[in-house]
Amino acid sequence: MHFLHEYLYFLAKTATTVVAILIILAGIIAIATKGKQKQSGTIKIKKINSHFNDLKDTIDNETLSKNDKKLIKKAKKSKDKESKNKKDKSATTSKPRLFIIDFNGDTNATAASSLRKTITAILLSAKEQDEVLLRLQSPGGIVHSYGFASSQLQRLRQADINLTIAVDKMAASGGYMMASVANTIIAAPFAVIGSIGVVAQIPNFHRLLDKKSIDFEQVTAGKYKRSLTFFGKNTDEGREKMQQDLEDIHLLFQQHIMQYRPQLDMDKVATGEHWYGEDAIKLQLIDSIQTSDDFILNAKQSFECFKLSYLIKPTLIQKLMHGPKSLIHYWTTEY
Repeated sequence: MHFLHEYLYFLAKTATTVVAILIILAGIIAIATKGKQKQSGTIKIKKINSHFNDLKDTIDNETLSKNDKKLIKKAKKSKDKESKNKKDKSATTSKPRLFIIDFNGDTNATAASSLRKTITAILLSAKEQDEVLLRLQSPGGIVHSYGFASSQLQRLRQADINLTIAVDKMAASGGYMMASVANTIIAAPFAVIGSIGVVAQIPNFHRLLDKKSIDFEQVTAGKYKRSLTFFGKNTDEGREKMQQDLEDIHLLFQQHIMQYRPQLDMDKVATGEHWYGEDAIKLQLIDSIQTSDDFILNAKQSFECFKLSYLIKPTLIQKLMHGPKSLIHYWTTEY
């Protein structure tokens, strides 16, 4: 038992030493390579049609009788032969493509950088009949970040590429700002839609500082460089300026939406409220009730469907900072 305790103590000391060395190495490499390492990314493409075919074959193989399997196999051969004859007669024709993208939004819309790269790739390749499906999930966030994400979708509209946005869970505030750009918006029955409004929340510690006899000095050039502050005493004039700024942003938000969905009654929908799918369709915030899964199942009959993802390779520093597990992954994975 004493030996076991000694051995565990030795292992703990060794592990601590290794982790400390890794942290020191990460720091040294970070200093040595500061400004030199650049994150690169690549487009990953997965054909969805074959994925569905594989799923169907798996279910059939496990659940059907031998006789049923033979009948399906015979029908498939006949269909393949018929399809081959059609291709021979019209070798130049092919199905249009449906490019499927996912956007999972956070407060800063950080996924916009990957969206930007993916849309550029689509624009370089897309033909007249090709379409895009964006599966959008976002509670909204910072105005300029979601404005940038929306502008990426506008690039598709400007190129006359049909864009469908599917909301399975939520497209609120900045999320709806993005969704409104689509030619068609579909949503699940209980998806949260709307929240066309602007909010700013600023804590103020002036009374606490005043109580502790701590002075706060703030020097600005420009009358409205700061309207409300964290530590200074806020004024009615500053509050009015902040309110006006929010009203201006709200108006800009509404104008953006009206550009693509002029059928909306802004007095009803631009109140900051949100609605669920069934109510959202009555207000014309969306066009139909449908999940992204059903949309893709229907689309695969007419389109070759491809799931596109832009993957950013983590730098060595990021791997080191993630700990020994990531370090092992780095040395055992080829890029």
